[in-house]
Amino acid sequence: MGLFDKLTPEQRLTKAVVKVMGEPMYLPMTGVYMIGTKEVDPNIPTACTNGRDEKYGVAMIEAISDANLRYVIIHEGKHKAYRHLKTWKVLYEKNARIANMACDYVINLEIEDEVKAIMERKRKENKSDWNVPFAEMPTGDYQGLVDEKFRGMNAKQVFDILYQEKGDDDEGKGGQGGEECDDEDRIDDPGTGQGCGSDGKTLPQDEQPSAPSTTGSENTAVGFDDHDWEGAQDMSDQEKKDLEKAIDTAVRQGCMAASKSGAGGTVTALEALLKPQINWLDVLRDFMVSNCRGSDMSTYKTPNRRYIGAGYYFPSGISETVDVLCVEIDMSGSIGIAEARRQLSEVVDIAKMVRPKELHVLYWDTQVARAERYALEDLDDVVKKTQPTGGGGTDVTCVPKYLEEHKIKPNASIVFTDGYVWDWGTWDHPVLWCIVDNEGAVPDNGKVLHVNSEDI
Repeated sequence: MGLFDKLTPEQRLTKAVVKVMGEPMYLPMTGVYMIGTKEVDPNIPTACTNGRDEKYGVAMIEAISDANLRYVIIHEGKHKAYRHLKTWKVLYEKNARIANMACDYVINLEIEDEVKAIMERKRKENKSDWNVPFAEMPTGDYQGLVDEKFRGMNAKQVFDILYQEKGDDDEGKGGQGGEECDDEDRIDDPGTGQGCGSDGKTLPQDEQPSAPSTTGSENTAVGFDDHDWEGAQDMSDQEKKDLEKAIDTAVRQGCMAASKSGAGGTVTALEALLKPQINWLDVLRDFMVSNCRGSDMSTYKTPNRRYIGAGYYFPSGISETVDVLCVEIDMSGSIGIAEARRQLSEVVDIAKMVRPKELHVLYWDTQVARAERYALEDLDDVVKKTQPTGGGGTDVTCVPKYLEEHKIKPNASIVFTDGYVWDWGTWDHPVLWCIVDNEGAVPDNGKVLHVNSEDI
């Protein structure tokens, strides 16, 4: 009996984690692997993560090789780094099983590319094990999901394809799932299937070893992991904030360390998660001024003194008024009354500079629960008089429908929401989406501003 056979499942897990953390390809991920707990659990069939903690089934560990186990560990780490269980909550709510599959397809394509890059690096370094995969997808009962047709897609795009194929016939609603990503104006979903190696190259086609077995979208197997969506949502608000900060710090430090050492690895993908901090009020101001500036009679020659001390130079209030400005605030649950008032207060302060004839404030969830209209001369009283109302589900499409039905034609709309939205609706005027505490949400229209609730 060899040493390998004497190791317990716990020891094998620890050994595999250390091995992954020691591979230059995954240096940027080192800090992420140290977040949360890693537990061997005899009561689960495969592996599972809630975006912070990880569990690995005893039966699975005993059935797969070390290379297989390293693959699973890398996979779970990517779910955490990419914040899948937060970002793709909306997919989980629509169909948990398909959400699991979509996230896995994206991640596994990336790992496949990284494994090839590791082997290529070893070949160049003339390592004796250059043709032995550092990590290898499990086969048989623990086969994961890989399909080249999803290359370059994010989880939402993959989900849409799978859902069209399987639709409501798939029994996966309201269960457990995976994580999240995104695209459009940003690449916060680095898990696009575009993995990169230490030198950005892979083996020539005729020199590549045989790839791990793959399975297409028709696969119905459980695979080698599950995603604890409900566990992710059950975390307290403070736990979620602490997790966000921990992941951000780990990713930032990991990318810096990898860059200094010359290790390529997953740096490019992870750097997409590190967005520069911006002053959201500056963006809000610029949007309102550019879309609501009336007849161009405003001037900066005599700036409004109220804002000079704060570093803002707004035009003096001599511009002609614009017609209509709308503020639409999501009251579906995560945004409370106090926060809604703070959001509205910031908008009103800037609105006084663009001087709208009418300011419409709409509070919505699955419908517009309350609509308020204020004239220009009433702007000073908006925050005192407003009555935030709502608290049901989330359907932002009710807002443009309401505007059309009531013949309200805004020059611009500013929408505050947590971004857990399935359909972003159709708008016939400029829209600024202020997405609160959800970096993964990417609307398919308008301009996007991601806001930390602590900054409001």
